[in-house]
Amino acid sequence: MSKVKVGFVGVGGIAGVHLENVSKNSDAVIVAVCDIVEESAKQKGLQYNAAAYTDLDAMLEKETLDAVFVCVPPFAHDEIEEKIAQRGIHLLVEKPLGLDLETVQRKGKVIENSGVICGVGYCLRYLDTVAKAKDYLKDKKIAMVRGHYITSFVPTPWYREMSKSGGQLVEQSTHTLDLMRYLAGEIDNVYANMSLQVLSDIPNIDIPDVTSVNLTFTSGAVGHLDSSFTQCDHRSGIEILGKDFRVVIDGTNLTIVDKDSSITYKSKVDFYQEQDRRFIEAVIKGDPDLVLSDYEDGAKTLAATLASNKSNEVGLPIKLSSLAKDKITL
Repeated sequence: MSKVKVGFVGVGGIAGVHLENVSKNSDAVIVAVCDIVEESAKQKGLQYNAAAYTDLDAMLEKETLDAVFVCVPPFAHDEIEEKIAQRGIHLLVEKPLGLDLETVQRKGKVIENSGVICGVGYCLRYLDTVAKAKDYLKDKKIAMVRGHYITSFVPTPWYREMSKSGGQLVEQSTHTLDLMRYLAGEIDNVYANMSLQVLSDIPNIDIPDVTSVNLTFTSGAVGHLDSSFTQCDHRSGIEILGKDFRVVIDGTNLTIVDKDSSITYKSKVDFYQEQDRRFIEAVIKGDPDLVLSDYEDGAKTLAATLASNKSNEVGLPIKLSSLAKDKITL
């Protein structure tokens, strides 16, 4: 294959990082960008010497594309993924995949049937330190997983509305929860408490500013995730405990503590860049295994976050394995 011809749907926010990464990748070329804000599409088109569109159907009809990055807000996915996949074009979709699990699962079937490679933007999986942690844990029995995502408020208007973002857990802390899944295995049960405690003076806000989720894993391990945007700084990470060992990911750094030693490893990679590089490589080689989070996997993380929202709403634990069987609406 010659250079991978890449298109973008949505050019705001995180798309800027992907655009920059792809533009620097010698195996790829950005040929088209699409955004409902015409000025934004034109500006990015000029910046990256790409055709600019405000209509996805027009872009797909007129351009020859090998891959598309989908970087739209949670509420705006519509039928974007289906239209791209049905044309045999590979996808990298930013998290979260949507706000309705049934719709996301239906999209997943379309993507699977199309045979295209589809990555999901759980970028922390691509850290060299996370790879080292995963290797260390492969033969370990995990007892407890402790996660946190503590940061400041995001001023983006749609972020503060539950119907558009799903709240902080779905939109942001999903990265930490996904890392918990990636390193400790599947989540069996969630029980969440959430509240809008101190930031209710923000106009139009209806999402909680503090969240605590208790989790059980299918392995029997237990854990919790704390999330808040009440702070002026940013901290995130997880701690995994087992008999006589502790694995701590603090930001991007890793510390492994056991009876004999305590070793800290500092990350040497740009995880966004590594994610995008591996996706382009996967497209070139036709090798989906190079992608560390596919659409089906991304949907599992989404299910856990949406189930947590539901748990808080109904005041009861939610068992993830019973979602489809019991027709629980998330």
